[in-house]
Amino acid sequence: MIATTVEELTPIIGTRPACRALGASVATIYRRRRPPEPTAPKPRPTPARALSEPERQQVLDVLHCERFVDVAPEEAYATLLDEGTYLCSPRTMYRILAAHHGGVRERRNQLTHPAYNKPELLAERPNELWSWDISKLKGPVKWTYLPPLRNPRRL
Repeated sequence: MIATTVEELTPIIGTRPACRALGASVATIYRRRRPPEPTAPKPRPTPARALSEPERQQVLDVLHCERFVDVAPEEAYATLLDEGTYLCSPRTMYRILAAHHGGVRERRNQLTHPAYNKPELLAERPNELWSWDISKLKGPVKWTYLPPLRNPRRL
């Protein structure tokens, strides 16, 4: 809103005096007039220790063989390690499977707990609602709260 007002005042009194009068930053106005050109992201270089394509295919073949077809990559990794074979880390196995199959997920359906709605009490007049915590009893209008009752013995 301030930027549009500055743009309206610019032909009359100039950019800097308009910014000074409205308390706007001159740099912000100039930046909005000429936004930076979007640059294409640079391709990420392949790490030197990355697995080659034949090594990735070997990992896929091992994970899809009859022996490991129904086994989690963690378990396949541990079994292969016990036998003295190291192909890659378990996380790399998950990455390779995700790249070739669109992701690895838990085979069994997980139950989700339903959202718990916190009970809210509404008092529309005094002495209609009693509660042990009367710090904020909602009133009849939104954003209003009934004042806590004062102890008559203390007055």
